[in-house]
Amino acid sequence: MDPIPSHPESSPNSPTPTSDRSFLQTFTILTALCAGVFVAALDVTIITTALPSIAAHFESSSAYTWIGSSYILANTATIPAWGKVSDIWGRKPLLLVATVIFFSGSLICAVGNTIAIFLFGRAVQGLGAAGLITLVNICVSDLFSLRDRGLYFGLISVVWALASGVGPVLGGVFTEKASWRWCFWVNLPVTGLVFLLLWLTLKLESPDTPIWSGLKAVDWTGCLFVIGSTIMLLLGLDFGGVSHPWNSATVICLIIFAGVLLGLFVVNEWRLAKYPVIPLVLFHHRSGIASFLVCFCHGYIFMGEAYYLPLYFQAVLSSSPIMSGVYIIPFVLALTVSAALTGFFIQKTGVYVPAMWSGLAAMTLGVGLLINLEVTANWGKIMGFQVIAGIGIGMNFEGPLLALQAIVGSENTATATATIGFVRTLSTAISVVIGTVVFQNQMARKESQLVSTLGQQLASQVSRDAMANIKVIDTLPLDQKLVARQAIYGSLQTVWIMYVAFAAVGLVAGVFVEGHHLDTEHKAPVLGLRDDNEG
Repeated sequence: MDPIPSHPESSPNSPTPTSDRSFLQTFTILTALCAGVFVAALDVTIITTALPSIAAHFESSSAYTWIGSSYILANTATIPAWGKVSDIWGRKPLLLVATVIFFSGSLICAVGNTIAIFLFGRAVQGLGAAGLITLVNICVSDLFSLRDRGLYFGLISVVWALASGVGPVLGGVFTEKASWRWCFWVNLPVTGLVFLLLWLTLKLESPDTPIWSGLKAVDWTGCLFVIGSTIMLLLGLDFGGVSHPWNSATVICLIIFAGVLLGLFVVNEWRLAKYPVIPLVLFHHRSGIASFLVCFCHGYIFMGEAYYLPLYFQAVLSSSPIMSGVYIIPFVLALTVSAALTGFFIQKTGVYVPAMWSGLAAMTLGVGLLINLEVTANWGKIMGFQVIAGIGIGMNFEGPLLALQAIVGSENTATATATIGFVRTLSTAISVVIGTVVFQNQMARKESQLVSTLGQQLASQVSRDAMANIKVIDTLPLDQKLVARQAIYGSLQTVWIMYVAFAAVGLVAGVFVEGHHLDTEHKAPVLGLRDDNEG
C-alpha cells in the first residue's frame, strides 16, 4: 500500500528550530513538560494506598470504586479531542488550559467536603491529565525531528513510569503521616510551577484561528460519539460482575450501545466530519494498524503486571501494601532503564523496529515466566522474571508512536499521537477488568474446594472477592491461610496465561510494523483549519 500522502509543510507555524535553542532553553522546556507528565501520572497511583482512608472519611463504600473510575472515565474519553483541538488553536494555549484544569481539579479534591464534590474534582483532574499527557507528547513531536523524538519520548516514559511506581508509596506516607488530602495538595505548587515555566519558555507558534471559526470547526458530533462510546464501554465493564451481573440488562445495554455509538462515530469520521477528531487516514496503512495493535497489547500487559504483581505479593506472600510497592521496584527500574536506553538507541541509529521486536519478545517471555512464580517466596524468580518483563515493556513505549508518525505526515502528527494515547489508556482500563473477570471466575471454581477447609461463609467470602479480603486471609489459622493462598496462587496462574496470549498477539502484530527512515530534519507542524479527509 502506498504511503499516506502528506500536506506541504507550513512554515509560519514553525516552532523554534532545535539548533536555535540553547541547552538551557531545551532543559527548561523538558523539565516543565516532564513535571507535567509526572503530576498527571502520579495522580493515577498515589490514591491507591489512600483509597480506604478516603472512602472511610466520606462514609461511602461505593466511593472506593468511583474515586478511580471518575478519573479514568474523564481521562480516557477526552484524549482524542485534545489532539484535534490543539491542531485548531495551537499546542501552547491548550497545554496551559489543561494545566489550569488539572490544578482546579486537584484543588477541588483537596478541599471537597462531600463525596459528590470530591468525585467531580476527580473527573476534572482526569480531563486535565488527559490534556497534559497528550499535549506533552505532541509538543515533543513539534519541537524535535523524528530521529530525536525517540530520545525524548523515552525520557517522558521514564518520568511516567517513575511517577507510577512512586505513587503508591507516597500516597501511603501522606495517609499515615499527615492526611490523604496531601495527595492532592502536593499537585498545586508543582502544577503552578509547570504553568509558569511553560508560559515563559515554550516557544510554539499558534495559528490565528478566530474563536468562533474554531468552535464551528470542532467535530462536536465525533467528540460526543467517541466520549459516549468510551464511557458506556468502561461503565459496562466496571459494572459487570461487581454491582450488576454480566447478564443484566444494564451491563448488556451499556456494551451494546457502546458498539452502536462506535459505529456511528466511524460513519461520522468517514462521511460527515470536515475536521474529524480521529481521521480514518490513520488506518489506511497496514503498518499503522499494526502499531495501534502493538500499542494496545503493550498497555494491556503493562497494567496487568502493575496491578496483579502487588496482588501476588499481598495475597500470596502476605506482604504489606507498602512492601508490595517495594517488591515491584525491579520491574519499575528495568522498565525505566530500558525505556531510556531504547530512546537513546533510536536517536543514534534512526531505527526502531529491532528494538520493538526485541522488546515484544522479551515482554512475552517475561509474562510467561510469571506463570512459574511459586506459592512461597523465591526471590531469584521474583526479581529475575520482573526484570525480563520490565525490559521488554520498557522497549516499546516509543516504537509504536514513532512508527505511526513516520507514515502519517506532520499534518496528522497531533491526531496520531492523541489516538495512540487513547488506545494505550483504553487498553489499561480494559486490562484490569478482564484480568479481574478471569481471576474471579477461577476463584469461583475453587469455592467447593475451599468450603471443606474454610467453611461455607468464609469460602464464599474469599472466592467471590479475594482482593477485598486480603486482611481477612491474614488473620486465618496457618492451615486455612495456606489453602486460601494456594487458591489465589492458582487463579493468578490463569491470569498470567491470559496475559501471555495478549503478549503473543502483540508479538505477531509487531511483525507487520514496517521500518521507515527517521528524518533528522525538523519539519514544522501543519496547524489551523484545513480539510482532514484527504488521502
